[in-house]
Amino acid sequence: MHTRGTLTPTDRPVPRWSPGPDRYPAERNGPALAALVLGLLGLSTSIVFVGGPLGVLGLVLGVPALRTARRTGVGRGRAVAGMIASVLAIAVSVLVAVSALWFAQKTQSCYHINRIPQWEHCVRVRLARD
Repeated sequence: MHTRGTLTPTDRPVPRWSPGPDRYPAERNGPALAALVLGLLGLSTSIVFVGGPLGVLGLVLGVPALRTARRTGVGRGRAVAGMIASVLAIAVSVLVAVSALWFAQKTQSCYHINRIPQWEHCVRVRLARD
């Protein structure tokens, strides 16, 4: 009969310093996690051009992460997600850069105007021409 608070030899807790067979820490794939984090950071900051370089770093780390995942079987999902997010971050950064250059080229003659309403009118006129 077991009473609350008493331990029999079979109920003894396993010491923390002695891991059991199923208590070993799981293998990790550090480059996969880094690729995922950099890809997501790059995607969230790609609107301000910072995402492109972060996406490139995420892509560079994603390739060895996939190799490691193929060898160990750990982190494949993170590596693939990181590479996809990195490619999207690069694409969005390029799209933002091209759009900014197009806008600057179309409204180049408006940059000498000092007042905001005049500048807005000039920009609207320039963009409406095409």
